[in-house]
Amino acid sequence: MPTQSPPARLQSVQRQHIEHIFQLGEGLEIPQLPAQPMIRRSWLRCLNEYQLDPTQPRPARVVPQQTLIEHRESVDELLHVARAGVEQLYGQIAQLGYVLLLTDHRGITVEFRGNPNQDQQLRKAGLYLGADWDERFAGTCAVGTCLYDRQAIICHRQEHFDATHISLTCTAAPIADPQGNVMAVLDISALQSPAQHESQNFSLSLVTLYARMIEDAYFLQRYRDCLMVRLDTSREFVHVNGRGLIAIEENGQVIAANAVGRELIADHQRRWPPWAAQHATMLSELFECEITDVLSINSATDDQLRAFRARASNAIYFISLLEPRRPRTAPPNKTTSTQPKPLARLGADDPAIRKLQKLAERLRNEASVNVLISGETGTGKEVVARALHDSGNRAKGPFIAVNCAAIPEALIESELFGYEPGAFTGGRAKGMRGLIPQAHGGTLFLDEIGDMPLALQTRLLRVLAEREVMPLGANKPVKVDLRVITATHRHIDKLIEEGAFREDLYYRLNGAQLRLPPLRERADKLYVIRQVFNDVVSERGGSQSPRLRADAISALLAYAWPGNIRQLKNALAFALVTAESDEITVYDLPEQCLSQRITHTPSLTTPARETADSHLITQLQQHQWNISAVARELGVSRPTVYRQMQRQGIVPPNKA
Repeated sequence: MPTQSPPARLQSVQRQHIEHIFQLGEGLEIPQLPAQPMIRRSWLRCLNEYQLDPTQPRPARVVPQQTLIEHRESVDELLHVARAGVEQLYGQIAQLGYVLLLTDHRGITVEFRGNPNQDQQLRKAGLYLGADWDERFAGTCAVGTCLYDRQAIICHRQEHFDATHISLTCTAAPIADPQGNVMAVLDISALQSPAQHESQNFSLSLVTLYARMIEDAYFLQRYRDCLMVRLDTSREFVHVNGRGLIAIEENGQVIAANAVGRELIADHQRRWPPWAAQHATMLSELFECEITDVLSINSATDDQLRAFRARASNAIYFISLLEPRRPRTAPPNKTTSTQPKPLARLGADDPAIRKLQKLAERLRNEASVNVLISGETGTGKEVVARALHDSGNRAKGPFIAVNCAAIPEALIESELFGYEPGAFTGGRAKGMRGLIPQAHGGTLFLDEIGDMPLALQTRLLRVLAEREVMPLGANKPVKVDLRVITATHRHIDKLIEEGAFREDLYYRLNGAQLRLPPLRERADKLYVIRQVFNDVVSERGGSQSPRLRADAISALLAYAWPGNIRQLKNALAFALVTAESDEITVYDLPEQCLSQRITHTPSLTTPARETADSHLITQLQQHQWNISAVARELGVSRPTVYRQMQRQGIVPPNKA
């Protein structure tokens, strides 16, 4: 009997594979179908949700270079941390014929290690930099299915959906951020492998181990300026490889945790009633300890370790304390390349802000490139404009800010261009130099440019084109040398469609665009809060050095800030004025900053009047009618408790 040639055997295997997929789609159960439930569910998603046709294999999809750059920039902080782990892992698997891929949360390969001698084969298989392994496109695969199910997986040979992938073996594990959201996937793959699924069990253990190592390294980098505890159930491993990491405030309030720490917190929260879900977790609630016991670990123990019992599981954990890292000072007589201070102050570790800072640094001395800053109201567009001005070669020139929405339409032309004596009735006797001529040698910032009247847009376009201004009543133009930066919270493209904004002016102004994220979406919200607080304190002057207590910071972080940084500044100014001491607590903040926390507290807002009355009374009785203690327990302010008592007709025993 003649034997099949390799191509013929491959085609036969592919046909059987396609038949198995359709059989699963028809609800048939046969022994050849994948045993892993994750793989079976993925096959059904590919058929039913993504409408992928297994008879039409797709070639590997590699995104264009510019798109790849954008994907890599969005995870540049992770890449910086992960590269050491990537190199170390690849060193262990390279001789076994494996390649390594690190993808972002959308399945795009942003880091790759492979054998250059297999370059052509790897490109064709999609095992390459820029390859898209999203399940919706590539079908069932280790990366895409890992992203969907958020857990480590082996996708071995015929477990792949696409028939052209059935010679591959791939193993992937998710990398989560400190909030538990998947931000990347670590994958090792091979073009050929043994047929047995069990041959890849070592791959699963190895990839999972390194994914956790990268995840923890990212956590340590992200919270390097915070107090942190490292913990493990084994005393011997705490200092070198403690599995748990928890960042805390000085009062013991938990800021963030890695996977092991989050599981501890979840175990703790499962013991609390649902209404306490938004309660800020304290370290002393997770373990049988006081915060002073933890803060004294390094000075009070020989091995800088201390054992505590977990309240939820009763297990013993050994804990070490990591002090915040201090910024290193530059060696004497050596210069360091740093971002200009005005730009560096714009933010900390938020990806969108870092992207803005990098672009702004390249644009700061390019006066010929007009910049348009977009973002919601109150996000700090003028702050960005000033930072561009102050960090560039026009810093010694004037910075003239004009709010186009605040000047009455009848006056905006004279305000911008100025006027000669006697130009119109009611004007100044000596005339007036306009705001645009005042910006000569510096920067003109036009805020809310989308509200500029259409007729005036034509004159502004002429100013930008000819670099001269004709004041009202003048006989000859005035030359101006200026840089123009504009800002808007409106969608200019829609205004253009409506005929309310000149398209040619838009393209003249939008030489480069800087996009500011809203405060609620910023990953560096804590940095912004501290920065704005320091600014407000400086503006008020005085010799006192007030501080924000942890409970106030927690409330500020929880609030959505519809008015963005402007609203935050007003809230902090209010707190400073009304605070009874030099310590700002949650009770000093405006009531609106607590609204989100309160709405998650059924004990105070549930429509079931009888349940609310009963619970609040119970809390008051348990705390001997100590209003402050009840407020802390419920995570609300004292005035809120008083209002609810009054609304529900609850009167303390000594006042009845």
